[in-house]
Amino acid sequence: MKRSAEFYGLLGLREVMNHGWIMTLASPSRPSVQLSIMGADATAPVAPDMSMEVEDVDAVHAAMKESGAEIVYPLHDEEWGVRRFFVRDPDGRVINVLSHR
Repeated sequence: MKRSAEFYGLLGLREVMNHGWIMTLASPSRPSVQLSIMGADATAPVAPDMSMEVEDVDAVHAAMKESGAEIVYPLHDEEWGVRRFFVRDPDGRVINVLSHR
């Protein structure tokens, strides 16, 4: 993660969160521009390929279930302040879909 932080630092991103297994970098001038890097997921059975924050994670979860998408990790409130689930996209990538609580 240290090498990734250094690399993305060259793009102007700075560390804003680090739990040891997941680190989030953000733009100082536009804090909503963020990138999270994960070594392994501490609570889920698989490390996702990417994360996407949405306005209403419950509504997105319901839409994904209704569409028949594969839910890899069920909707869950995490101790670090997010509500999230994992879904597999049509190309097999695992997406961490989340909202902050």
